[in-house]
Amino acid sequence: MKRRKFLKNSGLSGLALGLPAFPLWAAQREFTVEELTGKADLDLYGEGINLRKEAHDAFLEMKKAAYQDGISLKVVSSYRSYDRQRTIFEQKYLAYTEEGMEPLEAIDKIVEYSTIPGTSRHHWGTDADLIDDSKPASGDVLDPEKFEDGGPFEDFRKWMEEHANTYGFYLVYTNNPRRRGFRYEPWHYSYAPLSVPMLSDFRKMNILRILEGDDFLGSEYLTTGFIRSYITDNILDINPELL
Repeated sequence: MKRRKFLKNSGLSGLALGLPAFPLWAAQREFTVEELTGKADLDLYGEGINLRKEAHDAFLEMKKAAYQDGISLKVVSSYRSYDRQRTIFEQKYLAYTEEGMEPLEAIDKIVEYSTIPGTSRHHWGTDADLIDDSKPASGDVLDPEKFEDGGPFEDFRKWMEEHANTYGFYLVYTNNPRRRGFRYEPWHYSYAPLSVPMLSDFRKMNILRILEGDDFLGSEYLTTGFIRSYITDNILDINPELL
């Protein structure tokens, strides 16, 4: 893919909030609503990797470099279809409401770490949850404590902080205390040469209308005000280098 400087977006429609675009690389193509909402059949590459070809190839280069430094990169989760994300959302919604939470309380709990179907970056084939497979870790491997100093993935975290950008991968949900939305995810990296222009196209869509037209457990409680706040806080309040 030819690379060029990214131009600052202006005059975006829908819920485009005029946030500045960082001068990264831009894919010279437009992405469909189906691609951006997980409803398209994508060409994905790599057994156990499942990323678009350019992201897949860059990941293999990064994996090779990390291995030379004693880090064994493993994809825990990458592409997710709309249906898969809906299943995750609905399972959590049922679990929380059966525990006695009110619907909106349950949704607030879900979106601490999980997205509303149709809005996940994992729909794009550019993002992956990564760990160091060479370090033994019990229980949920996607636990922020495991990436802290003294945790099994401390070396992974430090290596990625130093080297990931070289291969086009950027941490999405940083530990900036002023950031809102999804909580800190030291495992979630995005391939910026594709995901930056994809987010730009996502922001041009009428996201309110798309979400209001979807039907899944709890969707009737997604008010216009809630969706606006969710897009602002959870979708757009990310690492500024990915905007």
